[in-house]
Amino acid sequence: MSRSPQRMVLGRLPDAIRPWSYSAATRAGYPGAVETGSTSTFAGKPQANGSLAGRVYVVDDDKGFLRSMDRLLRTAGYSVRTFTSAQEFLAADRNDGPACLLLDLRMPGVSGIDLQERLAASREDIPIVFLSGHAEFQSGVRAMKAGAVDFLAKPFTEAELLAAVAKALEKDRDARAAHALRQDALDRLARLTPRERQVCDLVATGLLNKQIAAELGAAEKTIKCHRGRVMEKLEVGSVAELVRLVDLARQP
Repeated sequence: MSRSPQRMVLGRLPDAIRPWSYSAATRAGYPGAVETGSTSTFAGKPQANGSLAGRVYVVDDDKGFLRSMDRLLRTAGYSVRTFTSAQEFLAADRNDGPACLLLDLRMPGVSGIDLQERLAASREDIPIVFLSGHAEFQSGVRAMKAGAVDFLAKPFTEAELLAAVAKALEKDRDARAAHALRQDALDRLARLTPRERQVCDLVATGLLNKQIAAELGAAEKTIKCHRGRVMEKLEVGSVAELVRLVDLARQP
Protein backbone atom coordinates (compact mmCIF):
# COMPACT_ATOMS: atom_id res chain seq x y z
CA MET A 1 0.00 0.00 0.00
CA SER A 2 1.42 3.41 -0.93
CA ARG A 3 1.98 5.81 1.94
CA SER A 4 0.13 9.09 1.76
CA PRO A 5 2.30 12.23 1.66
CA GLN A 6 3.36 13.38 5.08
CA ARG A 7 1.39 16.46 6.04
CA MET A 8 2.62 19.25 8.24
CA VAL A 9 0.07 19.83 10.99
CA LEU A 10 0.19 23.00 13.07
CA GLY A 11 1.21 22.16 16.64
CA ARG A 12 2.39 18.62 15.85
CA LEU A 13 5.27 19.40 13.55
CA PRO A 14 8.25 18.50 15.78
CA ASP A 15 7.25 14.84 15.98
CA ALA A 16 6.01 14.66 12.41
CA ILE A 17 8.99 15.76 10.35
CA ARG A 18 11.16 12.93 9.04
CA PRO A 19 14.11 12.93 6.62
CA TRP A 20 12.87 13.26 3.06
CA SER A 21 14.04 10.61 0.63
CA TYR A 22 16.37 11.55 -2.19
CA SER A 23 13.96 10.22 -4.82
CA ALA A 24 11.06 12.20 -3.36
CA ALA A 25 13.16 15.35 -3.36
CA THR A 26 14.23 14.98 -6.96
CA ARG A 27 10.68 14.14 -8.08
CA ALA A 28 9.50 17.32 -6.41
CA GLY A 29 12.09 19.29 -8.37
CA TYR A 30 14.26 20.31 -5.41
CA PRO A 31 17.81 20.76 -6.74
CA GLY A 32 19.68 20.52 -3.46
CA ALA A 33 19.09 16.90 -2.50
CA VAL A 34 22.31 15.01 -1.83
CA GLU A 35 22.19 11.25 -1.31
CA THR A 36 24.43 10.09 1.52
CA GLY A 37 24.21 6.32 1.93
CA SER A 38 20.98 5.14 3.50
CA THR A 39 19.83 8.63 4.46
CA SER A 40 19.52 11.88 2.59
CA THR A 41 20.45 15.42 3.47
CA PHE A 42 19.76 18.67 1.74
CA ALA A 43 22.81 20.72 0.97
CA GLY A 44 21.46 23.86 -0.67
CA LYS A 45 22.65 24.16 -4.24
CA PRO A 46 25.68 26.50 -4.26
CA GLN A 47 25.44 29.63 -6.35
CA ALA A 48 28.31 31.27 -8.19
CA ASN A 49 29.47 33.00 -5.03
CA GLY A 50 29.43 29.75 -3.06
CA SER A 51 26.42 30.72 -0.94
CA LEU A 52 23.49 28.44 -0.26
CA ALA A 53 20.32 28.47 -2.31
CA GLY A 54 18.89 31.46 -0.48
CA ARG A 55 17.52 32.83 2.76
CA VAL A 56 14.00 32.10 3.96
CA TYR A 57 12.27 34.39 6.44
CA VAL A 58 9.35 32.87 8.34
CA VAL A 59 6.81 35.00 10.20
CA ASP A 60 4.25 33.19 12.37
CA ASP A 61 2.96 33.76 15.89
CA ASP A 62 3.15 30.02 16.72
CA LYS A 63 6.60 29.34 18.18
CA GLY A 64 6.30 25.58 17.83
CA PHE A 65 5.51 25.95 14.16
CA LEU A 66 8.49 28.28 13.73
CA ARG A 67 10.87 25.78 15.33
CA SER A 68 9.65 23.04 13.01
CA MET A 69 9.90 25.23 9.92
CA ASP A 70 13.39 26.31 10.94
CA ARG A 71 14.50 22.68 11.25
CA LEU A 72 12.94 21.58 7.98
CA LEU A 73 14.26 24.48 5.93
CA ARG A 74 17.77 24.24 7.38
CA THR A 75 17.77 20.54 6.60
CA ALA A 76 16.87 21.53 3.05
CA GLY A 77 19.99 23.71 2.89
CA TYR A 78 18.45 27.13 3.33
CA SER A 79 19.52 29.93 5.62
CA VAL A 80 16.55 30.64 7.89
CA ARG A 81 15.40 33.45 10.16
CA THR A 82 12.15 33.22 12.10
CA PHE A 83 9.99 35.95 13.63
CA THR A 84 6.93 35.79 15.88
CA SER A 85 5.36 39.00 14.55
CA ALA A 86 5.30 41.32 11.58
CA GLN A 87 6.70 44.10 13.74
CA GLU A 88 9.70 41.97 14.68
CA PHE A 89 10.35 41.22 11.01
CA LEU A 90 10.12 44.88 10.01
CA ALA A 91 12.57 45.90 12.75
CA ALA A 92 15.19 43.32 11.78
CA ASP A 93 18.16 43.86 9.48
CA ARG A 94 17.85 41.71 6.40
CA ASN A 95 20.56 40.50 4.02
CA ASP A 96 20.80 41.59 0.42
CA GLY A 97 20.95 38.13 -1.17
CA PRO A 98 18.18 36.03 -2.73
CA ALA A 99 15.38 35.61 -0.19
CA CYS A 100 11.71 34.91 0.26
CA LEU A 101 9.15 35.30 3.03
CA LEU A 102 6.86 32.61 4.42
CA LEU A 103 4.09 34.60 6.06
CA ASP A 104 1.20 33.59 8.27
CA LEU A 105 -2.02 35.20 7.11
CA ARG A 106 -3.62 35.69 10.53
CA MET A 107 -1.53 37.20 13.32
CA PRO A 108 -2.32 39.49 16.24
CA GLY A 109 -1.67 43.16 15.54
CA VAL A 110 -0.19 43.51 12.07
CA SER A 111 -1.62 40.70 9.92
CA GLY A 112 0.10 39.00 7.02
CA ILE A 113 -1.90 41.06 4.52
CA ASP A 114 -0.97 44.25 6.40
CA LEU A 115 2.71 43.31 6.25
CA GLN A 116 2.46 42.59 2.53
CA GLU A 117 0.98 46.05 1.99
CA ARG A 118 3.68 47.73 4.09
CA LEU A 119 6.44 46.00 2.17
CA ALA A 120 4.86 47.02 -1.14
CA ALA A 121 4.55 50.62 0.05
CA SER A 122 8.25 50.68 0.93
CA ARG A 123 9.09 49.02 -2.41
CA GLU A 124 10.54 45.90 -0.81
CA ASP A 125 9.79 43.31 -3.48
CA ILE A 126 10.55 40.17 -1.49
CA PRO A 127 8.52 37.21 -2.84
CA ILE A 128 5.88 36.07 -0.35
CA VAL A 129 4.35 32.65 0.24
CA PHE A 130 1.30 32.91 2.49
CA LEU A 131 0.50 30.21 5.04
CA SER A 132 -2.93 29.84 6.59
CA GLY A 133 -4.63 27.41 8.93
CA HIS A 134 -8.05 28.74 7.97
CA ALA A 135 -10.19 28.50 4.85
CA GLU A 136 -9.90 32.15 3.79
CA PHE A 137 -10.64 32.25 0.10
CA GLN A 138 -11.15 36.00 -0.19
CA SER A 139 -7.97 36.81 1.72
CA GLY A 140 -6.07 34.33 -0.43
CA VAL A 141 -7.35 35.95 -3.62
CA ARG A 142 -6.43 39.37 -2.27
CA ALA A 143 -2.93 38.21 -1.38
CA MET A 144 -2.34 36.64 -4.79
CA LYS A 145 -3.63 39.73 -6.61
CA ALA A 146 -1.19 41.80 -4.56
CA GLY A 147 1.69 39.70 -5.89
CA ALA A 148 2.07 36.73 -3.54
CA VAL A 149 3.91 33.80 -5.12
CA ASP A 150 1.76 31.10 -3.52
CA PHE A 151 -0.85 30.44 -0.85
CA LEU A 152 -0.55 27.24 1.19
CA ALA A 153 -3.33 26.02 3.46
CA LYS A 154 -2.21 24.18 6.61
CA PRO A 155 -1.64 21.30 6.78
CA PHE A 156 0.61 21.03 3.73
CA THR A 157 3.25 18.54 2.67
CA GLU A 158 6.99 19.06 2.78
CA ALA A 159 7.07 18.78 -1.00
CA GLU A 160 4.46 21.52 -1.37
CA LEU A 161 6.35 23.82 0.96
CA LEU A 162 9.78 23.26 -0.60
CA ALA A 163 8.35 23.66 -4.10
CA ALA A 164 6.81 27.00 -3.09
CA VAL A 165 10.08 28.15 -1.51
CA ALA A 166 12.07 27.16 -4.62
CA LYS A 167 9.59 29.04 -6.82
CA ALA A 168 9.75 32.15 -4.64
CA LEU A 169 13.55 32.18 -4.55
CA GLU A 170 13.75 31.68 -8.30
CA LYS A 171 11.47 34.69 -8.73
CA ASP A 172 13.71 36.77 -6.47
CA ARG A 173 16.87 35.69 -8.30
CA ASP A 174 15.26 36.56 -11.65
CA ALA A 175 14.19 39.96 -10.34
CA ARG A 176 17.67 40.67 -9.01
CA ALA A 177 19.24 39.66 -12.31
CA ALA A 178 16.85 41.92 -14.23
CA HIS A 179 17.59 44.79 -11.84
CA ALA A 180 21.33 44.28 -12.31
CA LEU A 181 20.97 44.38 -16.09
CA ARG A 182 18.89 47.56 -15.91
CA GLN A 183 21.36 49.20 -13.55
CA ASP A 184 24.23 48.32 -15.87
CA ALA A 185 22.34 49.92 -18.77
CA LEU A 186 21.70 53.06 -16.72
CA ASP A 187 25.36 53.24 -15.69
CA ARG A 188 26.51 53.02 -19.29
CA LEU A 189 24.05 55.68 -20.46
CA ALA A 190 25.24 57.97 -17.67
CA ARG A 191 28.62 58.11 -19.41
CA LEU A 192 27.11 60.10 -22.28
CA THR A 193 27.04 63.88 -22.58
CA PRO A 194 23.59 65.48 -23.00
CA ARG A 195 24.13 65.80 -26.77
CA GLU A 196 25.38 62.19 -27.05
CA ARG A 197 22.29 61.04 -25.18
CA GLN A 198 20.08 62.88 -27.66
CA VAL A 199 21.88 61.18 -30.53
CA CYS A 200 21.66 57.83 -28.76
CA ASP A 201 17.90 58.09 -28.28
CA LEU A 202 17.36 59.05 -31.91
CA VAL A 203 19.59 56.22 -33.14
CA ALA A 204 17.49 53.87 -31.02
CA THR A 205 14.37 55.00 -32.89
CA GLY A 206 15.94 53.89 -36.17
CA LEU A 207 16.86 57.27 -37.63
CA LEU A 208 19.85 57.61 -39.96
CA ASN A 209 22.67 60.10 -39.40
CA LYS A 210 21.20 62.48 -41.99
CA GLN A 211 17.80 62.39 -40.33
CA ILE A 212 19.30 62.91 -36.86
CA ALA A 213 21.31 65.86 -38.16
CA ALA A 214 18.14 67.47 -39.49
CA GLU A 215 16.31 66.77 -36.23
CA LEU A 216 19.04 68.36 -34.09
CA GLY A 217 20.08 71.11 -36.52
CA ALA A 218 23.64 69.81 -36.77
CA ALA A 219 25.99 68.73 -39.53
CA GLU A 220 25.79 65.09 -40.57
CA LYS A 221 29.55 64.74 -40.01
CA THR A 222 29.13 65.96 -36.43
CA ILE A 223 26.37 63.44 -35.81
CA LYS A 224 28.57 60.70 -37.20
CA CYS A 225 31.27 61.60 -34.65
CA HIS A 226 28.74 61.70 -31.80
CA ARG A 227 27.38 58.35 -32.89
CA GLY A 228 30.83 56.79 -32.85
CA ARG A 229 31.49 58.05 -29.34
CA VAL A 230 28.10 56.79 -28.20
CA MET A 231 28.82 53.29 -29.46
CA GLU A 232 32.26 53.33 -27.83
CA LYS A 233 31.06 54.61 -24.43
CA LEU A 234 28.14 52.19 -24.31
CA GLU A 235 30.39 49.31 -25.35
CA VAL A 236 27.98 48.10 -28.00
CA GLY A 237 28.88 46.76 -31.42
CA SER A 238 25.64 47.30 -33.30
CA VAL A 239 22.49 49.39 -33.38
CA ALA A 240 20.53 46.33 -32.25
CA GLU A 241 22.64 46.12 -29.07
CA LEU A 242 22.17 49.84 -28.49
CA VAL A 243 18.39 49.49 -28.82
CA ARG A 244 18.33 46.63 -26.32
CA LEU A 245 20.39 48.66 -23.85
CA VAL A 246 18.12 51.70 -24.14
CA ASP A 247 15.03 49.51 -23.74
CA LEU A 248 16.51 47.93 -20.60
CA ALA A 249 17.13 51.35 -19.10
CA ARG A 250 13.52 52.37 -19.73
CA GLN A 251 12.05 49.40 -17.90
CA PRO A 252 10.40 50.25 -14.58
